[in-house]
Amino acid sequence: MLTALIDYESGNLHSAHKAFERMAREGDAGEVVVTSDADTVARADRVVLPGDGAFPACMAALKGTGGLYDAMIEAVEARGRPFLGICVGMQLMASWGREYEDTRGLDWIGGEVTRIVPSDPTLKVPHMGWNDLILDAPHPVFDGISTGDHTYFVHSYHMAVTDPAQRLAHVDYASDVTAVIGRDNMLGMQFHPEKSQTTGLRLISNFLAWRP
Repeated sequence: MLTALIDYESGNLHSAHKAFERMAREGDAGEVVVTSDADTVARADRVVLPGDGAFPACMAALKGTGGLYDAMIEAVEARGRPFLGICVGMQLMASWGREYEDTRGLDWIGGEVTRIVPSDPTLKVPHMGWNDLILDAPHPVFDGISTGDHTYFVHSYHMAVTDPAQRLAHVDYASDVTAVIGRDNMLGMQFHPEKSQTTGLRLISNFLAWRP
């Protein structure tokens, strides 16, 4: 089995690669590669889209990097390969991003990405640091994970989903902040599982074992 972490020059993939490699090795889940090669992404058994930065820039980079966008669409939409978006990679799954300018997303999960506005003005944006997950719906990726387990966030924008059933978990930051989204063969995590210690590694392991 091959898991492809898409490299479209929108984030440092070193820690993500090491975390996925470790859990793939422990779970006998095959090979993990970081790649900007469209053919590799198209034939991958699992696809991971990380992302750091602004929504418009990340979408432009994904579409402008050697056929990666089309290869990802082929793998995820046509072939039904399990997909995981991380941080901005999750946000790109939305219908629209409202960061700096209105930008069309992948529209895999209906909704839009807007700036976090906590009801408590003493809370700072970006939302940075550890927060406790609140699980909203059961999913195989949550095997061994419970409400109250904490994960690591760094972001100023968050996703409001159109269909509440597609929000699988959230956190409280003086308002509900979407943490995990999903449908069919697609998952997204706003936090960084590779930086979330035991909880994050368990989530990665569960994704690598997931059979949609």
